[in-house]
Amino acid sequence: MSNLFKVDTIFFTVLGYPMSYIELFGTVLYLWSVWLISKRHMLTWPVGIVSVMLYMSLFYQIQLYSDALEQIYYLGASAYGWWFWSRSPQQEHSVIDVRFSSPRMVLLWLGVTLALSALLGGTMSHIHIWLPKIFPEAASYPYLDALTTIMSFVAMWLMVCKRIESWVYWIVVDVIGIWLYFTKDVKFISLLYVMLLFMAIRGFVNWIGVKAKVPDK
Repeated sequence: MSNLFKVDTIFFTVLGYPMSYIELFGTVLYLWSVWLISKRHMLTWPVGIVSVMLYMSLFYQIQLYSDALEQIYYLGASAYGWWFWSRSPQQEHSVIDVRFSSPRMVLLWLGVTLALSALLGGTMSHIHIWLPKIFPEAASYPYLDALTTIMSFVAMWLMVCKRIESWVYWIVVDVIGIWLYFTKDVKFISLLYVMLLFMAIRGFVNWIGVKAKVPDK
């Protein structure tokens, strides 16, 4: 791994906080990608792919293993989202056909989220015992980390499918992330999640507004 991409390679220090290259650029690109998707802009996908690769390395280095594995999913989902959104005629991107899932599907996704979170949390709490060479240290907050990971998986898929409730998932993930990353002493990412929380709320409002303009099929 290049020294530039190590979490302890510092770009600058602000208010006593050492800012690494990987944390700064990963965060800036991720924030940009979220702003782009709240505006329903196609560029969100390539920008997101670059930020995903940076975050994958960062989370592995600070032992948030579920978050690191989460980035692999984001990479695939972003590639699929780029392809899926590109299938629509260009003039339709400003008014993407967004909608809520049915109540039955909302309950199904909630059940899947809780079940997979428990499974992943149990796995990650023992991963350092089963695979000590790959994961030399115990995972931090394995169940909470797993919950935000699975919720993010579901939110990303719902977003690719243009489902408005994806923003509700992101809002919950952001609230948890603010505390989790502050506790793990990556305070710039914690601050990012404060901004992401407001952007998720704004994205939810924007997509609700688009839904109101597009008749149900």
